[in-house]
Amino acid sequence: MTTTALPAPIMLTTDLLTGAEWNPAQTRELLELTADIKAKPARYVSILRDKSLALIFEKPSLRTRVTFEVGIKSMGGSVVFLDHTQARLGERESIADVARNLERWVHGIVARVYEQRVLEEMAANAAIPVVNALSDKFHPCQALADFFTLEEKFGNLRGFKLAYVGDGNNVCHSLIFLAARLGVHLRIATPANYAPLAEVVSEGKRVARETKAKIELLNDPSEAVTGAQGVYTDSWTSMGFEAEENVRKSVFAPYQVNAELMALAVPGAVFLHCLPAHRGVEVTNEILDGPQSVVLDQSENRMYVQKAILHTLFS
Repeated sequence: MTTTALPAPIMLTTDLLTGAEWNPAQTRELLELTADIKAKPARYVSILRDKSLALIFEKPSLRTRVTFEVGIKSMGGSVVFLDHTQARLGERESIADVARNLERWVHGIVARVYEQRVLEEMAANAAIPVVNALSDKFHPCQALADFFTLEEKFGNLRGFKLAYVGDGNNVCHSLIFLAARLGVHLRIATPANYAPLAEVVSEGKRVARETKAKIELLNDPSEAVTGAQGVYTDSWTSMGFEAEENVRKSVFAPYQVNAELMALAVPGAVFLHCLPAHRGVEVTNEILDGPQSVVLDQSENRMYVQKAILHTLFS
């Protein structure tokens, strides 16, 4: 009787903080591992046996917390949840001290935080892997799940035309990094003062030159969506920017994804959103709940992508 060996873990850096840690080939391997985990979950039930992970959340969560907890437990690991929604990291004791203590008890840290610097300080002070489960600058787990979802629908994404309309936020930044690594043609339409960070765009374009990807910055949502195979939007007001909500609603009104805007995409185009969505604001119910929407597929695939990340970092 022969046995089939599990795919070898990808050799990546110790932490996942931005998504830029991986080169194009490693990104491709991670998505292939994700597909195997989704298709054959029984092969991976012992990957995290005897491993304990700390989940530290400064922000509320539905998808991120559930997919990480279920994913970890389904691979034989255990979870300790640390709720920091009332007191941010660094208030009661220093971030460095939190990291140095946790590394004595657990094998890894998954953190959902307000500021990217918190993750970087934690990683610098912990000898165990730190995974970014969302920060103000990046959301790598989400972007990986997004592109995995698109690959399930369309196959190889080299040359795939994806339009992102809305705020140049953390999700947008992660889409830039991953689109560049996968050879995607990403057109980003934002209001003039809400473009993604210049250093993120520069890094994305650097990688894009290697993979023949395209990263375009626009202001006109119609121009971005015309001919697109996928249309992506996110909340116009991310957590931490609530004071700007009324101003943003006015500025971003022309960027709402509705039937008129979606009609500019190619037939068979899909709609993506990382959720939670503000119905009737950045997207209409007709599109969010319609046949072009793959938002629930994105949510489901968060768990498989995160299992692949954990397999890679902790095996």
